[in-house]
Amino acid sequence: MLISFCTMNDDQERNTINCFRNRLRRLINVGPVLDMLQFLSDDQKELIRAKTRTEGDISAADLLLHEVITKEHSEGWFRELITALETAGCRHAANYMENNPPSPSKEFENDNCIKLIDLLKLSLVDMKTRDVCNSCYQRSLLTDEDRENIFAVNDQQGNKAGARLLLSRLVKKELGWYSEFLEALKETGHGMLARELQGEPLKGHGETHAQHSQGTSSFYPAIDLDLYKESNEEMETEQTADSPGPSGIIVLHDYQMEVALPALEGKNIIICLPTGSGKTRVAVYITKQHLESRRRMGQPGKVVVLVNKVPLVEQHYKAEFGKFLKHQYSVERVSGDSQLKISFPQVIEKNDIIICTAQILENSLAKAKNGDEDGIKLSQFTLMVIDECHHTQKGGVYNHIMIRYLKQKHRNIGLLKEQKTPVPLPQILGLTASPGVGGAKNQQKAEEHILRICANLDAYTIKTKSLREELMAPYKCIASAPERKEDPFGDVIKGIMDEIHSHAELSPLCQPGTQNYEQWVVQKEQNAAKEDNPRVRVCAEHLRQYNEALHQSNTIRMSDAFSFLNKYYNEELKKKSSPDEDDVIQITDTERFLFRLFKDNKEHLQELTKNPQYENNTLATLKTKILQEFTSRTIARGIIFTKTRHSAIALSQWIRENPKFESVGVRASHLIGGGDQSVVKPMTSAEQKDVLNKFHEGEINVLIATTVAEEGLDIAQCNFVIRYCLVTNEIAMIQARGRGRAEDSSYTVVEEAGSGVAERESVNEYRETMMSKAIARVCTLCQEEYEKKTKEYQMQAIMEERVKVKKKQQKVMKKEDPSKVKFSCRSCNKPVCSGEDIEIIENMHHVNVTTAFRELFTVRENTSLQERFLDYEANGVIACKQCGQQWGSMMLYKSIECPCLHIKHFVVTYGSKKKDFRKWNELAIRFPSFSYLQHAEHIANNSDEEMGDME
Repeated sequence: MLISFCTMNDDQERNTINCFRNRLRRLINVGPVLDMLQFLSDDQKELIRAKTRTEGDISAADLLLHEVITKEHSEGWFRELITALETAGCRHAANYMENNPPSPSKEFENDNCIKLIDLLKLSLVDMKTRDVCNSCYQRSLLTDEDRENIFAVNDQQGNKAGARLLLSRLVKKELGWYSEFLEALKETGHGMLARELQGEPLKGHGETHAQHSQGTSSFYPAIDLDLYKESNEEMETEQTADSPGPSGIIVLHDYQMEVALPALEGKNIIICLPTGSGKTRVAVYITKQHLESRRRMGQPGKVVVLVNKVPLVEQHYKAEFGKFLKHQYSVERVSGDSQLKISFPQVIEKNDIIICTAQILENSLAKAKNGDEDGIKLSQFTLMVIDECHHTQKGGVYNHIMIRYLKQKHRNIGLLKEQKTPVPLPQILGLTASPGVGGAKNQQKAEEHILRICANLDAYTIKTKSLREELMAPYKCIASAPERKEDPFGDVIKGIMDEIHSHAELSPLCQPGTQNYEQWVVQKEQNAAKEDNPRVRVCAEHLRQYNEALHQSNTIRMSDAFSFLNKYYNEELKKKSSPDEDDVIQITDTERFLFRLFKDNKEHLQELTKNPQYENNTLATLKTKILQEFTSRTIARGIIFTKTRHSAIALSQWIRENPKFESVGVRASHLIGGGDQSVVKPMTSAEQKDVLNKFHEGEINVLIATTVAEEGLDIAQCNFVIRYCLVTNEIAMIQARGRGRAEDSSYTVVEEAGSGVAERESVNEYRETMMSKAIARVCTLCQEEYEKKTKEYQMQAIMEERVKVKKKQQKVMKKEDPSKVKFSCRSCNKPVCSGEDIEIIENMHHVNVTTAFRELFTVRENTSLQERFLDYEANGVIACKQCGQQWGSMMLYKSIECPCLHIKHFVVTYGSKKKDFRKWNELAIRFPSFSYLQHAEHIANNSDEEMGDME
């Protein structure tokens, strides 16, 4: 063997490796690299492998680097090492060794991504490892060997072990892996994990059955919560002080005028003020001054006010913009609930101020880009007000709009260089009470999050004012209930679950009644559906209900948990009875076993609910707290936030049925969301408004609400807020706490001792402090440094969007022919139809109007939603004739009945593989558009033939 002693080049290469040694030891995948190195002896390799087995990859990589740097090697060793790294999928490490590291900012960002993965590992390990692994492999994030090793660990040691190995491989990859991993998560049905990794507050996170539809992608348009009643946006004192006179004069407080000044100079800004301090009033004032200024200069002015919830459109119109400005300017509101008889572009053209949901604007901007005459452009506006602007983050509709803005701003720079006229863009005004910290663990990351929000909104600055919040904040306490000593009700349910485990041959790895068990059983149900295993699938479905009942019995009454189970089994039995007497719905042996098991234990469970000594202690703690509020105050009015719709309804009923509450004057009602993605019947917009009206008038003085009520609900007289066994993020905490407006208001977190709720609340308080410091730090940055950082984030956002669009275009081009997919019933596996039978209405509703398909289902009443939307309405639920499994909805589209399929109720055979999809957009198939004319003519011809036969 020829040995080459250290040349100058060797010294440089060794010095470079040593310089980056601490980073390299974390980036090298030792096993496959070692297999390809010939310049190391067998003894050296074995020593390094032993280190891997005893101390792990990082220690082994450190030893490998030590051997490389300190020992003599054959000529060409460095190139051999680089080739081995590249082949083993360690291109990032190879870049460092070749003295080609990323820029400090990109390196810093990548480090933060790795920290975020580590921070959220407990959630990430519950991913569908095989699916995510395959998606990452297809995106070239993993090598063949990576995938084989991950699959092997997954099969031998379980899903979590496989997920941990997958994550450990990903964080060593070349820059860009993080955004690709997010896309892989979204593609495999882990949208919530992806959003959490992006630092976004999870919409409806506190609501177990919150709907997950985006924009207009689901059959039913989102029915958002009406969070306001008439003019209760600001504090009552401000309503009196600032009520418009004959000329609509708006008088701002000094602190309001101070934060408004840069906007009055025409600059883009974010106004960050505490809840109840009059942010919207400031926006109305800025809007008025903006339009007056444009008018004085003889220039047209047009303002769009964007909100993220449908009811806020009406609230902002009645309480603020319409109230103060409609005598001078034409003000109009547009939302999904609007019944306007003219198009959105016409509304824009005819009015000075337009208040609308962001999705409506985004839809029209997209139409304009596609050349649709019904579209509009950002250049048509001179001022854009964005309410709750902290949602301007990746994946959000606000961000989609602002990306369009940033791209045009970037193009305008090029136009100016070419001495061409730039495209006008509106001034931006963002409003928020709490931008949050995006899950940051340290101050630097929190500052980065604030800067990203500023960059996304193209803000010149962020303006804030403390308003001596330490004096205004409500009194806060943690009320911990002792752990339950006896739980015979829960023991019976766990016994039932054990019997089901034995019947289905399942071995859970976690305790029933927990979130981890819920994730495990959902995974089992999905796998069983794909594997044509009806026994495990139906058992998993029932186990999920018992797990929910266990959770309920720990937060609400045992009787509520029992009612939940009883209702579920009654509905399941109904599914097994066909409306058509000629049809017989099959009941399998497993279903009989499950029905009999519940029936055998039903009486015992019901008897246990009658023993109050077995109730959970958190309810008693909540009762004490409510009674304390009502006996210690002259007038008490408060909100109790809880996690699920079911618990909100149950707690409301519990209060109404308890005479002690009635004796102190408690009058309670629940307030829940309007989406139909839950087993709990949603509230209609009219029902929500009625409850809020009664709360505002004092007819109701305790509101039990899910977390959808955290943002925006503004009742000045509310003097206590309770979060019941519920903690989410720091933004939600600040929003919930801000509902208490009276000087002597209180904020209480009720928890069971040892549940971790108090600890998570403390983390949120720490993050709130970090947020305040981060905002202060950003405000003190010199303008040059601020603009440099925000510009870098803007360019990054533009580039990421371009990559995303390009991938989306490629995905569309790769869409397969519909004939390649077959659909079968998720429950009984009965073949249902081919992809060739599916058509799309308005790019979102997948329907099958074939005669053959109509013979396979029955139609049942849709009890949860029967509201009319545009040209279509829901008439009922369609279900499998053979097993009763729900398949979708019967949709009446322009007087034609169209069975609308929900893909989550089917197993999809794609080629030779069976797959599980939650949304239609996950299926890469190009379905044809529904031909209304063709089907209408077909129905008309059939009707004529029937009439002829009758004659």
